[in-house]
Amino acid sequence: MNYETIVVEQQDGVKKITLNRAENANALNMKMGEELMKVAIDCHESENTRAVLLTGKGPMFSAGGDLRSFSEKGDRLSAELVELTTYLHAAVSRFARMDAPLVIAVNGMAAGAGMSLAICGDYVMAAESARFTMAYTKAGLSPDGSSTYYLPRLIGVRRAKELMITNRILSATEALNWGIVNKICQDEQLINEAEKMAQMLAAGPTLSYGVVKELVMHSMTESLESQMENETQAIAKMARSSDAKEGISAFLEKRNPQFQGR
Repeated sequence: MNYETIVVEQQDGVKKITLNRAENANALNMKMGEELMKVAIDCHESENTRAVLLTGKGPMFSAGGDLRSFSEKGDRLSAELVELTTYLHAAVSRFARMDAPLVIAVNGMAAGAGMSLAICGDYVMAAESARFTMAYTKAGLSPDGSSTYYLPRLIGVRRAKELMITNRILSATEALNWGIVNKICQDEQLINEAEKMAQMLAAGPTLSYGVVKELVMHSMTESLESQMENETQAIAKMARSSDAKEGISAFLEKRNPQFQGR
């Protein structure tokens, strides 16, 4: 499929998605929202995609919503945002529920919806030059893109409200210390390191990764006993997979496992 606002590349089991509106700070417009939804559905449905890498082209990850295009909508802006968030939220949902882990490489400023995208990954890497700000209330808007779900879980309610209300800008080091990102890389090494991580994950037990994502997603809304029952059902299901048989055999035979994601 040909895309206008993103670049999609497939190498072995890794699908790399690059936000491709560098001349507009990779700002999210309607077309990008729609294309992110479509590529997320493709990632979710594709058996050949065993890890996904998301980054931005140019010096900025994403400035968030395209406020210039928003200003042109006039009284239609409300309807425009309903449609745009429908696409964006469908993309985030598919990324969250696919088995393949999502690696995010934040290559500069991540603001507004850009920060929302940045923090929804399963493993988040940031360049030393990366910066993070919610930015929504600065424009008189409110957060979207899953940030009100993920951010309190990552850093707690008090800090999440601080970022959303004050629009404080976090450095990459602060984001690491707060638990928003997993790792900081030198700017020139970010993509290479992110690709290595995605390739490593793509060679792993994809079904197991998907179960981990699902269990963790539900863990804060379940009781202890219901969550443990979910764990029992999940590990029993995984025990019937080819990857589990391969993983156990490889351990006993003292060799590296060859997982197939099945």
